[in-house]
Amino acid sequence: MDKNESRQVTCPAGTKPYTVRAGDTFYSLAQRFGTTVEAIMAANPGVDPDRLMIGQVICIPTPLPGVCPPGTRSYTLQAGDTFYSLAQRFGTTVEAIMAANPGVDPDRLQIGQVICIPMVAPPPPPTRCPENTRPYRIQAGDTFFRLAKSFGTTVEAIMAANPGVDPERLQIGQIICIPRRMPARCPMGTRPYTVQAGDTFYSLAQRFGTTVEAIRAANPGVDPDRLMIGQVICIPHRMG
Repeated sequence: MDKNESRQVTCPAGTKPYTVRAGDTFYSLAQRFGTTVEAIMAANPGVDPDRLMIGQVICIPTPLPGVCPPGTRSYTLQAGDTFYSLAQRFGTTVEAIMAANPGVDPDRLQIGQVICIPMVAPPPPPTRCPENTRPYRIQAGDTFFRLAKSFGTTVEAIMAANPGVDPERLQIGQIICIPRRMPARCPMGTRPYTVQAGDTFYSLAQRFGTTVEAIRAANPGVDPDRLMIGQVICIPHRMG
């Protein structure tokens, strides 16, 4: 077959013409186009796979409709497409596209090549937080311990409000529920006070004319060595 004859190849249904380039082999083409060496050989009877010539036109099997795995759909590559641009366009990731197209080389995509694109899962329903909690979107660096300190609660309370959430595998953008800071119910003869930076039971006793012992008695269960900014405690009224 001479050069002119090679460009007049009529490919059978289910295949498309391809012009051989330097370095091409049936194996590399099978990997690139998501098919098999056997399928390429069947589509090209009489073509010697060991004697491919640059410029020779052969027939490449194209994926049939429905060949894509569940949860994906077929897509025909266009000029300028990359796995990254497709991930951005279809709201998925490069890794997900690669997983749906084993054997496809993302650095050698061809116009007209059919690949599988993962379909975007519907967004999860809005998080419904239980009573006395509020939704919070996880940010970089967040941990249950840091959130407990920031919102004046405890790790245990956050865990109780988020059953099934693994505190070791928080994801940026994940919505969890944060217990609301409950207003302090201070006993008679005391008043609520919101802890500020640098506060200690001793400094508060000095400031409000009371004693460390009186503040302790008004706040059973509060550890004076672990006061948190924003925490509400009870301060005894100034002694006469």
